[in-house]
Amino acid sequence: MIQLRIEVPIACFRQSRAREYAETYPVPPPATVYGMLLSLLGEWDRYRYCGAKLALVLLSQPQLSTVIRTCRRFKTKEIGDATNARPDYQQLLTDIHLHVMVKGTLADDLEKAFENPELIERTGGLSLGESRDLVNSVAPIQVVPTQGQWLIQDEDGILTLPYWVDHVGSRGTRWRRYSLKQVESQEIAELAWTEIKPE
Repeated sequence: MIQLRIEVPIACFRQSRAREYAETYPVPPPATVYGMLLSLLGEWDRYRYCGAKLALVLLSQPQLSTVIRTCRRFKTKEIGDATNARPDYQQLLTDIHLHVMVKGTLADDLEKAFENPELIERTGGLSLGESRDLVNSVAPIQVVPTQGQWLIQDEDGILTLPYWVDHVGSRGTRWRRYSLKQVESQEIAELAWTEIKPE
């Protein structure tokens, strides 16, 4: 297992069903964190680490704000057509601090990457969410946090988050229900682990 401390100054974890008003989840979905970890390794094949397990702890209480920004949609085939761009409201979270635990071969490869970063070939900035939501830092740590909110699987939870995303349509997207629960000990609850797989 590897444990990582991740800091992101600003991000939007856009709710999957949000349209004109781009609401954000209060915590990044497991699928989003998995994608960021693949990007960290420079891995393009998202199936390579199927079966990896993630556990997330939200260490901060991010501030929520709403901005108006230009969003692009394809109303016409002409790329430069002004009708393809329109202003929409979007929620943003600022000052995000996460603790992420990873099990499986993904954890092994992440450990190797931190030991020998010169062996990693990747392009672009590292983002958590949209491409403009750049990560400030990712650092391996040893201690399980004793403060923060765990993302726990909960059949009665109010958060429905994707743990696997189908990028062509949405039929293959997989969801689970979660709750954020206060950390009470250093023991990692079994319900905190989400297995990343398409089935």
